Formats: sequence, structure tokens, C-alpha cells
Amino acid sequence: MEDKGEVKCIKFSLGNKILAVQRTLKSVDFLNFIPDSPQLEYTQECKTKNANILGFCWTSSTEIVFITDQGIEFYQVLPEKRSLKLLKNQSINVNWYMYCPESSVILLSTTVLGNVLQPFYFKSGTMSKLSKFEIELPAAPKSSKLSLSERDIAMATIYGQLYVLYLRHHSRTSNSTGAEVVLYHLPREGSSKKTHILKLNRTGKFALNVVDNLVVVHHQDTETSVIFDIKLKGEFDGSTTVHQFVLPPRSIQPYQIPVAGPASVTSQSPVPCKLYSSSWIVFQPDIIISASEGYLWSLQVKLEPVVNLLLDKGKLMDFLLQRKECKMVILSVCSQMLSEPERGSLSVIATVFDKLNHEYKKYLEAEQSYTMVVEAGLSRSNPLLKRPVRTQAVIDQSDMYTHVLSVFTEKKEKPHKFTIAVLMEYIRSLNQFQIAVQHYLYELVIKTLVQHNLFYMLHQFLQYHVLSDSKPLACLLLSLESIYPPAHQLSLDMLKRLSTANDEIVEVLLSKHQVLAALRFIRGIGGHDSISARKFLDAAKQAEDDMLFYTIFRFFEQRNQRLRGNPSFTPGEHCEEHVTFFKQVFGEQALMKPTTL
Repeated sequence: MEDKGEVKCIKFSLGNKILAVQRTLKSVDFLNFIPDSPQLEYTQECKTKNANILGFCWTSSTEIVFITDQGIEFYQVLPEKRSLKLLKNQSINVNWYMYCPESSVILLSTTVLGNVLQPFYFKSGTMSKLSKFEIELPAAPKSSKLSLSERDIAMATIYGQLYVLYLRHHSRTSNSTGAEVVLYHLPREGSSKKTHILKLNRTGKFALNVVDNLVVVHHQDTETSVIFDIKLKGEFDGSTTVHQFVLPPRSIQPYQIPVAGPASVTSQSPVPCKLYSSSWIVFQPDIIISASEGYLWSLQVKLEPVVNLLLDKGKLMDFLLQRKECKMVILSVCSQMLSEPERGSLSVIATVFDKLNHEYKKYLEAEQSYTMVVEAGLSRSNPLLKRPVRTQAVIDQSDMYTHVLSVFTEKKEKPHKFTIAVLMEYIRSLNQFQIAVQHYLYELVIKTLVQHNLFYMLHQFLQYHVLSDSKPLACLLLSLESIYPPAHQLSLDMLKRLSTANDEIVEVLLSKHQVLAALRFIRGIGGHDSISARKFLDAAKQAEDDMLFYTIFRFFEQRNQRLRGNPSFTPGEHCEEHVTFFKQVFGEQALMKPTTL
């Protein structure tokens, strides 16, 4: 670029194809960075006579807004023609402006005092005027001059909603000292409303950032920052909610600046960066620039230290569940509250489980609704329909089992009553939110009970259906028969109740060589005409009980006679081996003879 004078403002379009440069108060120059396109500048002067351009904002890859002291001008850039086309303009006296790229909203400060704000929304070639609103100043201004500074206003998206944040250096109420941040909600339709007040309880120089839906307020005098979460409960007076900071004031983590220069010099230890410097410039949502040191940072919130700063576990969960990277921190909190020395009471543990399962249920319901719409074929008629996003706040049963409960039950030093109470509390919470409990959680309960020889409790849990019936659970009970004989019958009872598990019951009984019991069961449900003779004869032979084999063999001979009029086995039944064995043991004369009616 050739030097054509001082550059007041320079910005690339979205996609970095067109560069806009403002050098004068009257015009903006443009330069294409498109392959095979000549790099020739073209200029657009503002349309309003005697107006000065305060700045400009790109709203898309080819749309730009000039903000002048007399209004706004919305243009489409035509890079091939190297010209601009005016789409819309609006006359309004402007003191200063602010742009939120995330929501494509420009905010204009108007009137003499500057406290009437006029938002405009931009989307694909259209400009919409939103409802203007007035910022309440701390007290009636003594003179009619600009009273609301751009420095005290920020615009940010918090929990998906656009807010204007006003840093009021003195509270409007006489009994309250210290500054506060007032949040005005800016909806696409309808009027803006004052919805939240964040109490800073101090005075001085402040700066604002928004990180992970948290409002972070930096205080220069004390070199600390405080965090506010508008989702947490505050004091509601009917129209606005007053919030105190979530955590005690904390400093930003120190940053070491590496010493630049030749290798011989760079061996020096890094220099600590001056935090909360007067040369800091803050941009929304999370940018801090140190003008004196030439550094740009993005601010992040570390969740791990919060665990030890927020001692109320319920409030801690409310806070963590709203954060992007929360899963592993939440799981570590759960493990922590089940362990000494920070073991929580059962009521606290129940509260935490309920908060986790509330989020889990919300996700399951959203997923179910989405699936129903897709299966019904309605998704084509609703292109805006999107599959629900599984955030890190969704802590499901496998997460809890893997990272918390299975590890917790393996620790021997805990009183077993507490261990079982915790497992049952988690199952109670799942049932309360009507979430189907996975069988591995029940298995964990059973294994814990068996480990501590609490068979009477196991019997009660099964008898009163505290543990829900399932095939894996029934099989686990069968495996316990050697140490707790009644488990066998409890298992069969469970399989009977499942009704779809008849094949499993037969398989289980046969594997235990209880061939007659299996036959009695299958006759009881009327399935004896279709069962495989070979399967039963195999099991009878393996039992090495000749009389048992004789009884089973005779039963199937009688079945063949009744169904086919002949006691012999057909080739398709593959029982030749068993017929030979029968003849060897009992003689050929013992075979049943066909009877005719």
C-alpha cells in the first residue's frame, strides 16, 4: 500500500478478501485481495453532506456500515466493479458507536447527554432499527453535555442473549456506596429492559470482559478481578436481579514475558508482566491488550481453583454446570464429596445428584423429541431443526459409574452403610427424573452387598423391587448361588417376571444340569412342543445320571408319538448319537414302540 496519509482505521472484510482503510473524515478507501484481481484502490465518500465518518464496521464479506456523526450508511461492496451500492441510510445525531460482531448489532449513542442508545441489527442485506432505550445516569447531570462515555459501555452475548453492560460509577441509591454494572437486555423484538445489577462494592477504575458467559470485572486499584454469573440466584425486586460476585476477588494469573534479543541475552529469566496496567485496553468479549508491552491476551477462567473457593456444593454445581469445559471438574467434585476429609452429608450428595440428573434428563428429552420429529418425517419441513448438542454438563450414568461410583466402592476404608446409601441415593435420583437405570449400577449395588455379606438386604431390595428386573441382573444372581443359595430362585423369579426371557431361563437351568426343572418350566409356559430334543438330551447326558437321561429320552419319545404318531426321532433332530447311547445303556427293547389308534 502506498502512503496516502495517516490511517485512522483499517479493517479486513469477513473472509479477508477486501481491505477498508479510513484516512479522512469524509471517505473510506477499498483494496481487493482477490486472486487474479488488480490491486487498485477505490473510494466511497459518505453521502450525508457536512458529516464526518466516526468509523465503519463490516457486517459480512461484502457489506459495510459507515457511522457518521449524523447517522449511518449501509453499503454493499461490489469488488468486481470496484464500487459500492448504498442499501439504506438513517439520519440520527451520533456521539459514539459500538459494534457487536457476534450478534451483528451496532449501538449508537444519541442526544446531548449521550444516554439514549439506538441499536440497529444487520442481516444479509437488511438493516433493522431496534427499540431505542435510555441508560439511567447516577444522578441528574449538572450541565447539558455528554454524560455517558463509550468507556463505560460494553456489549456482549451472555447465555445466548444480547446485553448492554453499563458501568455506573456511583449507585443511584444513597445507602449504597461503590460502583455497579447494570445489564440491559436487548431483544430482537420488543423493548429493552434493565434486568440485572452487579454490585462491585468498591470505587475506582474498572474494565469489563465476558468469558464463558461470566461477567469479569477488573479493578485497577486493588489489581484484582471479580466474577459474576447472572444465571445464579440473586435478590429479585420484581424487575431486576441484584447479584454479588460469585467468588472472592482474585488476581489474573501472572504472565512472564520472555526477554527478546540475541541468544546470549535471552538466557536471562523472563520479566513478569505488569498486571492491571493503566496501558491495558479491553475488547469484548475476552481480549486484553497491553499497549505499553505490545501483547494481546485472551482471558480464560480456570475452573479447578473454584472448587475450593465455593464451599456450598449446590451453588458450586449450579456454577459449574453452566461452564463449557466442566465435565472432569464436576466428576472430581463428586469424587471429592464422597471421600474423607471432605465427605459431604447424604442430603448434600442428594442435592448434587439431583442437579446433575436434571441436566441429564433435559438432554434425554431433547434427544427424544428430535428423534420423534425425524422418524415422523417432519424434519424436512423444518430446516431449522437441529440435533440437540450434548454439552459437557450432561453427566450420564456411564460417566458417574466409570469416574466416581466404581472407584468409590473399591475403597475399603469407608463404612459399607455409607457406600450403599450413596449408590441407592444416585438410583433414587435417576428414578425421580424418570431416567431408566442402567443394569451396571444395580450390579454395583449387588456386588457391594455381597462383598459385605449383606444378603438379607439384597433379598429385601429384590423382594420389594428396589432393584429393577433385567436379564444381566438375573444372570449375576445365578452366579451368586454358590455363596448365597436363595439367589438361584430369586434369579428364576426375575426371569419369569421378564416374560421375554424364557429362552434364557431354560439355558440357565440347563447349564446348571437342572434338566427336569428346565423341562417343567417350559411345559408350564406351553412351549414343550417346539423345543429342541437334542439340547435337552445333551444336557441330560452331561449330567451323567442314567435315570435322568432315561426320563428325558422317554419324554421326547412320547412327544414324537403324540405329534407324529411315531416315537422315533427324525433325521433333522440330529439325535442319532443319543438313540445309540440309550440302546447301549438300556437295551433296544427299552425303545418305545409305535402305537396305533
